[in-house]
Formats: sequence, C-alpha cells, structure tokens
Amino acid sequence: MHIFNLKREIVVPAPRDEVFEFFGAPENLQELTPPMLSFEIKSVSERPLRAGTLIKYRIKVRGLPMGWTTLISRWDPPHAFVDEQLSGPYRKWHHTHTFEDHPDGTLVRDEVQYAMWGGRLIHFLFVERDLKRIFDFRTTALQERFGVVPADQARET
Repeated sequence: MHIFNLKREIVVPAPRDEVFEFFGAPENLQELTPPMLSFEIKSVSERPLRAGTLIKYRIKVRGLPMGWTTLISRWDPPHAFVDEQLSGPYRKWHHTHTFEDHPDGTLVRDEVQYAMWGGRLIHFLFVERDLKRIFDFRTTALQERFGVVPADQARET
C-alpha cells in the first residue's frame, strides 16, 4: 500500500482559541466542505469532542453515496487534533490538524497521510485532483469566514 501525503497551511486572522473552537465543532465541517461531496453528518458519539469520539458522515464521491466513519484519536485543545478513518472511501486516512499562534492570527496546518484502493493510478487519475479541490475550497471558506489573508499566507506544502 502506497501512502500519499498532503500538507496545507494557512494563516487565519483570528485568535487560536477561536479558530480551534470553530474546527472542533463538527457542524462547521459543512462550511468547509465543497457541495460536490453532499456532505452530511449522521452522528457524533459525544460532545464536546474528545479523544475517542466517533463521527459518522454521508458523502458522495464522484456521485456515489457512501458512509465515512472517523475516530478522533488525539484531542489537544487548542493545539491539535487528529481524525482517522475507520471506514470510508480510503484504505487509510490520518489527518493531523495543528494550530499555532502567529503574528497575524493563527497558523493552521493540515497534514494528511492517505492511501486508496487502486493505488498510484487512481491517485493520479482522480484522488490527487479531488483532494486539492477540496482543500482549495476549504482555504476559500476559511478566508470568507475569518477574513482575507495575504495570498502567500495560504499555500500547499
């Protein structure tokens, strides 16, 4: 199984506690997810979130509906949290969210390690492009929600 990596970071012009609280509310995922995925939360096992929380979603991948269950495997407010796929469209999904103070607000970093059925070919043909579109949408949504930051503050790494 080949593991791929996606890294993104953006400076959000808001205090770290506020930004972490926004990310820590599952209902805000709707705002950060492009309409093409028809994203819908089905259940959250406990609130407030903590390590061990299960979140079940319904999404559409290229028009095909499917379930996705993630586990919050690390919860360290207001510094970081990790969600890992237990079932869903990927063979592996491990998404680390980190939040650091920055002179212009909060530096938000996303690091995703993922693998999919079909390996490198499916990654090249579909998944890489789709994930970039999803995270581009997320960057725009964060800018609309919290304010615009200079273009060089939002980048793929």
